[in-house]
Amino acid sequence: MLRIAFIPLLRTTFDVPFAEQKILHARQSLLSAGFDLIEPHPPVSTIEDVHLVEQLLKGKAHDLLLIFQATFADSTLVTALSAASHASIFLWAVPEPWSGERLRLNSLCGINLAAHALGLRKQQYAYAYGDADDPEVMEKILLNARVGSVKRRLQSSHLGVIGEHPDGMDSCHLDAEQLKSVFGVTVEQISLEELFDMARAVSPQAVAGIRAELSQSLDNLGGLDQPALSKTLQVYQALHDLAKIKQLDGLAVRCWPEFFTQLGCAACGAMSMLSDGFHARTPIPCGCEADINGTLTQLILQYFSHAPAFGTDMVGIDSAQDLVALWHCGLAPLTMSDKQIKPQGTIHSNRKMPLLMDFRLKPGAVTLARISQSGGKMSMVLGHGEMIEYPKPFSGTSGTLRPANSAKSFLDKLMMEGLEHHISLTYGNFVTEMALLAQQLDLPILEI
Repeated sequence: MLRIAFIPLLRTTFDVPFAEQKILHARQSLLSAGFDLIEPHPPVSTIEDVHLVEQLLKGKAHDLLLIFQATFADSTLVTALSAASHASIFLWAVPEPWSGERLRLNSLCGINLAAHALGLRKQQYAYAYGDADDPEVMEKILLNARVGSVKRRLQSSHLGVIGEHPDGMDSCHLDAEQLKSVFGVTVEQISLEELFDMARAVSPQAVAGIRAELSQSLDNLGGLDQPALSKTLQVYQALHDLAKIKQLDGLAVRCWPEFFTQLGCAACGAMSMLSDGFHARTPIPCGCEADINGTLTQLILQYFSHAPAFGTDMVGIDSAQDLVALWHCGLAPLTMSDKQIKPQGTIHSNRKMPLLMDFRLKPGAVTLARISQSGGKMSMVLGHGEMIEYPKPFSGTSGTLRPANSAKSFLDKLMMEGLEHHISLTYGNFVTEMALLAQQLDLPILEI
C-alpha cells in the first residue's frame, strides 16, 4: 500500500468552514483510492504546527509529501515542510466558485507561491489543481506516489559488483559515489575469488535439487557437458547465498573470461535464474560484464513493473523493416521466453561451455532504459517499443524489437550520443513513470 503524508494548510483569516469541507473531501477521496495516510490534527497553520509534523513523520516511511493548500498561506510553511521530509513533494490546490464575492480560499495562489519558493531552492515538485472528485487529480497523485515509492526504495537499495569490468568495457564503469549521490543506492565490491570459493563449496545434493527444478523448464539438460552444467548451478546457488548474506538487491558480475578459464563454466544461466526469481522466488537483477549502471536500471524497471528485467546488447538494425535485433549470450529471465517455443539450455557460442538459456523473447510492449554516463554526465536513456513474433535473430536469448521511433533514429541516437552497448528492458509501458523519476532526480532524459 502506498503511504502519503497528507498535510492540509489552513489560514484562519480565510473561510475556515469551507476549507474544512475541502480537506474532508480530499481525505475521503485519498482513502477511497487506497492510500495509507499520515496526517496531522488539526491542519497546519503555523511554523509551530510544522514542528509537530516533523515529529509525526520521524521514523514513518512515506512515498509522497502531499501538501493540500486548503487556503492561501505564504511559502514559509511549504519550505519548512519540505525540509521535514525526504519524500517527493506534491502541491494540491482546489478551485472555488467565481462568485463575484469574497475570495474564500485563494488556494491556487498559495501553491503558485510555494512552487516559486521550491524552485528557488532547486527542489523538485509536482502539482494538481482540481477538486477531490476529479479523476485526473487522483491519477496524478497515484503516479507521483508510485514514483515516490520507487525513489524511496532506491535510497535503501544495496547492490553488489563482483570483480572489475573487463578491459575496454568503459561503458561498465563504476562510480559508487555518484550512484549514492543521485539515487541513494550503496554499492559493495566483491572479489571473484570470494564467489568462486562459495561456488566450489556448494554440495552435490544442492546442485541436484536445483537441477531437478530447472528441468521442469529446460528438458535438454542431459545433453550438455555435465561437470560444466553442475558448476553453473553451483554459481547460481553461490550468487543466491551471497545476495542473501549481504542483503543485495542486485548484482553486476564480471562474467568473462575467468568463469570459463578458472571455473570451467558460463555464468549466464546462473544470472538468468537469479534475475527471474528462480528458487528464491524474488527476482534479483543481474548484469553481465560488471555493468553496475545496467543492473541499477534493471532494478528500477523491476520496481515499476513488478516483473523481471533484462540487460541486452543491440546487435542489428533492419531499417527497411524498421526492426532492431536485441541479443545477449543467454542470461535473459526464463519468464521472458516466447511460450510458443520451448526454451532450451545451451552452450556459450564462443567458449562452448554451458549453461546458457536459449529462447526467443516473447511478443509484447516493452520499456527500454539505461542509466547512462555518455559524454561524462549522467542521464536517463528512455524509449519503448514492441517485441514482435519474428524468427530468432541469433542463438542465446534474443528477440526482435519494433521501436516506437524508427530503427534508423534508434541507431543514430545510439551512435551519435555515444551510448553504452547495454540497454535494459522490462515488459509493459513505464515510460511516464521512468521520466517522472528522472525529473525528480534531476536527470536529463534522452529519448531513443
